[in-house]
Amino acid sequence: MKTMAYNRNRLIVVAAGAIASLLIGFTLTPTFAALVASIQNSTNTANTGTLTMKETSGSASCNSFDSNSTNTATCSTINKYGGVTLAPGGAAKETNLSIQNTGSMQATSFTLTPGACTQSAVGGSSFSGSATDLCDKIKVKITSGASVIFDGSAKAFQTGGAINLLAKLSKTGINPSESIPIKVAVSLDSSAGPTYQGLQISQPMTWTFSA
Repeated sequence: MKTMAYNRNRLIVVAAGAIASLLIGFTLTPTFAALVASIQNSTNTANTGTLTMKETSGSASCNSFDSNSTNTATCSTINKYGGVTLAPGGAAKETNLSIQNTGSMQATSFTLTPGACTQSAVGGSSFSGSATDLCDKIKVKITSGASVIFDGSAKAFQTGGAINLLAKLSKTGINPSESIPIKVAVSLDSSAGPTYQGLQISQPMTWTFSA
């Protein structure tokens, strides 16, 4: 009887061990999905665009990248006041030019910033008057088509600060390859008397695109 009970208990233990082994085996066996779908994007790139400017007047032209790698150039070959001699109350002298976006990006800001108006004697002149306010007597009118960008004295141009050209032109941006025609007219007020002879003004202008 003891032998039979022992054998029966042994069979129960063996059976229980076998079942436990099967359960462990199922637990540790990895499962696999029956269906798989996959996409690998092997080429993901990005680049930077360019925002460059070209100014042209007649046969003269300047690029924003001409002088250095910072894309900010100084152009001395285009004199927007023409370097002309003006007579009191005489006809305005005009200079035509264009500003072009030569980059690959749209310019979302376009400004014209005037510099200080300075007065000096004309080099080599036989006589220079004693007036000190020639910047108030030189009239400057800047237009683009029918749009008036500025109309006033060179001194007022200086003190007015940067001009939002997009607002003046009723535009939201300057597209790549687009050119904006500009006309600069200068004249001398009729009130300029003999003391204004032999004098000249100089005033820088800076055109700026940004995006």
